[in-house]
Amino acid sequence: MESRRRMALVVVTVAAAPLLLGGCTVERKPVARPAEQVVPSPELTLTPADLSRDVPLSAEVAVHVKGGTITAVRIADDEGVLVGAAPREDGSTWVPTAPLQPQRTYTAEVTATGDSGRATTRTTTFTTMPASTKPQVTSTLYFADKQTYGTAMPVTLAFDPPIAKANRADVQRRLFVSTNPPQPGAWSWVDDGSQVYYRAPDFWRPGTTISVRAGLEGLPIGKNHVGDADRTATSTIGRQVAIEVDNATKQMRVLRDGKLIRRIPVSLGKPSTPTSSGKMVIMEKHQRTTFDTRGEPNGGYVVNVQDAQRLTWGGEFIHGAPWSVSDQGHRNVSHGCTNISAANADWLMGVTQVGDLVTFTGTEVRLQPGNGWTAWNTSWDQFVKGSALPVPPALRPAPTPVPHADAVGGGSPTPGPAASGG
Repeated sequence: MESRRRMALVVVTVAAAPLLLGGCTVERKPVARPAEQVVPSPELTLTPADLSRDVPLSAEVAVHVKGGTITAVRIADDEGVLVGAAPREDGSTWVPTAPLQPQRTYTAEVTATGDSGRATTRTTTFTTMPASTKPQVTSTLYFADKQTYGTAMPVTLAFDPPIAKANRADVQRRLFVSTNPPQPGAWSWVDDGSQVYYRAPDFWRPGTTISVRAGLEGLPIGKNHVGDADRTATSTIGRQVAIEVDNATKQMRVLRDGKLIRRIPVSLGKPSTPTSSGKMVIMEKHQRTTFDTRGEPNGGYVVNVQDAQRLTWGGEFIHGAPWSVSDQGHRNVSHGCTNISAANADWLMGVTQVGDLVTFTGTEVRLQPGNGWTAWNTSWDQFVKGSALPVPPALRPAPTPVPHADAVGGGSPTPGPAASGG
């Protein structure tokens, strides 16, 4: 019985073999499952690098992200106090809203999220430098807080000592302006680096709110200086007022919203001390002030004046001058100022604002760049050339068209032979 069972097993085994080895059968391979796609997480690189030391107080947290977008940024000091920060327009860095403190440790934690929802978080911890002993560049922001300015008001910063060309981009990168409603503009440096102006291609629209920050505290400026302070201001633009003074007629025209509201006779600078021609901006207004020119060329006098409005650093003002009323409208007798009657000066003080445009024509000398807030004394094409950083494409001047080879001076095709008359 046992031998029969063994024979049966052998028969079954042999009979089954051709099913596995026969050449006419289809080889059956295991079915391969599709490989799971691995979605990479975003890649993040932060600056300052982790454990950096002696970081400037003006430091920003630079973020380079690949494969995602920034979804969270948290900056805190070594006591866990959060530091406010806002991104630049291009998202390249997060700028602390106040300067960092010396010899403090800060930690920045940044999260980026990809399209798949996968997120990456990176942190960097850095320590700021001690309070600098280097000389400071003194900055002055000529844009005060909670004021109402004229439509030609440039945002002006002055520097002492002036900023060298090699350092202007670093300084300009820390100057921020925002407007509401938006009216983008550009910065432009005076050649000697003593001032930088910000304005739009056209005058500000009345009612515009302008917010300014000059975040220069602790900023390394070249090898030997640092910035002195972080300055902020927010103000508004008021009504549109403009003044035009023509030396040929010895008349001043005062316009509000483009409409003439008064003509005023003037006496300008005599030939030895002429008034400048050009576009100026009212810089200061004084009900009473004293002109003391002792020690100055062509000066040497002291006089008290009423209702004085400054136009240049060099001392050109519009002011009341009752002593020259008989000359006003006829001849120039001043030391460079614009003389008007006491009554007209008092009236004008009630009409103008700091930031109003004053244009002089027909005098013996031209207004020099930087002698006052001279941001409007040049075309927009020339103005943007003074920027130390690239100007956004929308604000760049249109390229000058290249004339056709057959064009004449006016840009029209060269005329052909005249047709014969009938």
